[in-house]
This record gives sequence, structure tokens and C-alpha cells, in this order.
Amino acid sequence: MLRKIDNENMGRSNLGWLRSIFHFSFAEYYNPKNIHFGMLRVLNDDMVAHSTGFDLHPHQNMEIISYVVDGELTHGDSMGNKSTISRGHVQYMSAGTGVYHSEHNLGEQTLRFLQIWIIPDKNGYTPSYGDYRFNWEDRKNQWLHMVSSKAGNAPIKINQDVNVYALELDKGNDISFPVGEGRQAYMVQVEGKSTVNTMELNQRDALEILEEDIHISATEPAHIVILEMKKIDL
Repeated sequence: MLRKIDNENMGRSNLGWLRSIFHFSFAEYYNPKNIHFGMLRVLNDDMVAHSTGFDLHPHQNMEIISYVVDGELTHGDSMGNKSTISRGHVQYMSAGTGVYHSEHNLGEQTLRFLQIWIIPDKNGYTPSYGDYRFNWEDRKNQWLHMVSSKAGNAPIKINQDVNVYALELDKGNDISFPVGEGRQAYMVQVEGKSTVNTMELNQRDALEILEEDIHISATEPAHIVILEMKKIDL
């Protein structure tokens, strides 16, 4: 089963320095029918003005992934970590028993990144942080496996049965993605346009996929992120 989510129907916020599109209920956007997709709790498409950002704030018992689309993202936290990543790179943090962190745009251009929160398989993990600078070419017309569970084989491992993939598909190219029995996936059309089975997706649209393989055709250069996970009702 496939269900398209048009970005025009998603939640929105404009604080001046921060413009956000909320895929699920977050902050001032609340829809009781749209709290999560399986263990995927938050997916925000954030645009952060230069020389601004999120000051130090707490998190607990959440797996947090930040995927940069444009610009630079600088992370700092109460564990002493500080790091800056750019387009196509990923920061990840297991908040566990509790941690404070900040996220700022110290660059000259607007920062766009996907802020992803995943509910862990249990509470009480020791907090941890890491980042990974993926080669952009490794997602050209092929799936780049960025995140997996601790039992998986992706470079980034989190405390949940979730796989995160990125793809840049050239116009006119096709690719498939399997979503087998007992699995589900959430696809984000980050940039460009594509046709998925019979559905047309524009930039910032999303697609819920339940136990169904998909076939993607790029109608223009298409930048895509997919989160594939165990099918579960929370």
C-alpha cells in the first residue's frame, strides 16, 4: 500500500530565522491523526538563516539524525562534541538518559537540513554522538545505505531497526526499492521530481509505503531519502 503526502498539506512554521515543514505533529503543529509513522516520530524540513540556530536544549530517549541538504550545520553538546557538516553529510545522536545540544548555521548561506527523530528500542541508553561525511558520488544512481540498527552494516548504527538510504537519480533513470512483508518505509522527495509506481512526487512531498516494492523514475534530477523499518503500531 502506498499513500502520498503532499507537502502543501504538511504543518508549517515561520519564525523568521527558521522556516520549517513538519511531516508529523511538532511544536505548534498538532494533528492527532499524524503523530508518527511506526517508530519515526519527527521529520522536519528546516531552513535556518545564517548566523542563527537552535541554542543549547535538552533531549532524552530519542535517536536523532540530521541530514544536510544545503549549507553547513554545526553541532555542540554537553558531552564536549563540536562538529560542522555540509551537503550530504549526517550527524547522529542517541539522547538516551539525557543530553544537551545545540545546532547552528555559522555559514554564509541558508542551511537546509532534515531533522529526524526515531523512537529507540528501549529507554536509558548512555548518550552518544557521531557524524559521517559521505561521498556524494556514492548515492549517484544507487542507494547509499547510511544508517542501520546495531546489527546492520551501515556506517551509522542506531538503537532501532531502521535503515536510512539516500539517492540522487539522474533524469530519465529508474531504480527499485524493496519493502517486504512486515516492513514499511517513508520516502522523502528532498529535491527534484519523480514518479513512484503511478504516483508523481514533487520536491518536499513524501510517501508512506507498507509491504510493497516501489519503482522510481526520475522526471528531473531526483534527490531522495528513504527510511525503511519494521512494521509496528505504537
